Amino acid sequence: MNHKYEPLFQPFTFPVSGIQVNNRLVMAPMTTWSGNADGTVSDAEIAYYQKRSQGLGIIMTAAAYVMPQGQGFADQIGAHTEEMMPSLTRMAKTLQAQGAKAILQIYHGGRMSPPDVLPDKQPVSASAIPAVHGSTTVPRALTEEEITQTIKAFGYATRRAIAAGFDGVEIHGANTYLIQQFFSPHANRRDDRWGGNVEKRMTFPLAVTDEVIDTVAKYAESPFMVGYRFSPEEIENPGITMTDTLQLVETLATRKLDYLHVSTMNFWGSSLRDETDKKPRAVIIQECVGNHIPVMGVGAVHTPEEALQMLETGVPLVAIGRELLMEPDWVQKVQEGQEDQIRTTLPKGSQKELVIPEGMWKVITGMKGWLPVVD
Repeated sequence: MNHKYEPLFQPFTFPVSGIQVNNRLVMAPMTTWSGNADGTVSDAEIAYYQKRSQGLGIIMTAAAYVMPQGQGFADQIGAHTEEMMPSLTRMAKTLQAQGAKAILQIYHGGRMSPPDVLPDKQPVSASAIPAVHGSTTVPRALTEEEITQTIKAFGYATRRAIAAGFDGVEIHGANTYLIQQFFSPHANRRDDRWGGNVEKRMTFPLAVTDEVIDTVAKYAESPFMVGYRFSPEEIENPGITMTDTLQLVETLATRKLDYLHVSTMNFWGSSLRDETDKKPRAVIIQECVGNHIPVMGVGAVHTPEEALQMLETGVPLVAIGRELLMEPDWVQKVQEGQEDQIRTTLPKGSQKELVIPEGMWKVITGMKGWLPVVD
């Protein structure tokens, strides 16, 4: 291994759980569209993770829905019933088999859920406001009782993750899904205790966080980490601003969380709301709360040189996603000094070689510009 990349392979200890990982490299959570119809993990998904698990410090699963009303994709994995336990246990063991820590991402789709995957065909959200992008279905506003049930569902999913042998959970508060919807002034127009100013819009995200943390304290008999993923800005007007987000992360930093995961398509990208603001969002977060809670960055990290540059900003954890789709041996090639052999395109005929499930393959090759697909 080229010695300059050694910082990527330094161990890291999470401050709350005390869990130590072998290095700073994380497989980012990516939807597979390839689970079984009942929410269990498919054989194809297991093979997909096995192909990519060597050498990473942490592997995060695709988002698992915490209740049927929260399913957000066809063929998505679930953590919503006790019947999921054998499936979740199998997943945890697969991710851990080559030394990585296994994190289950837990989630509710909210207004972004397509009606045809929901039991009653009706998406729900903080308010009856349709999304600007993606789903155009008008959601139904959750009742007070339903909000309480949803919060508890995140706790129940966490308890299942503990019992299944995962090393932690990541609360998915990003990418326009339900938790973000409650924080968003676009999606949340409530006038009760769950909506209003930025402090009130934090109520639901914080309640979910506290429920998860309390569940870990009550049921985990060995170290178990909790992370929180969020999108720092929204393009909608009204929408989440960096000012809003800094208030959120400052509050989250007071909770017993192990890390904050800043969800961006490009780590180095500028503001979604202000073209003159070029500073990477994760760097702003790191400067704000990095002394209190570890920050994880993600987005357009193609080479080990780029991963190292991310680490040099002060962000201590580097998540890579699309790169592991194109190059499952990314970590090993860096370790073996073969970084010049890392694949940076997705050949159309490489599905079998790369062990990408059929459902995932169809989606990623159909998303123009998301991956450099070549003939």
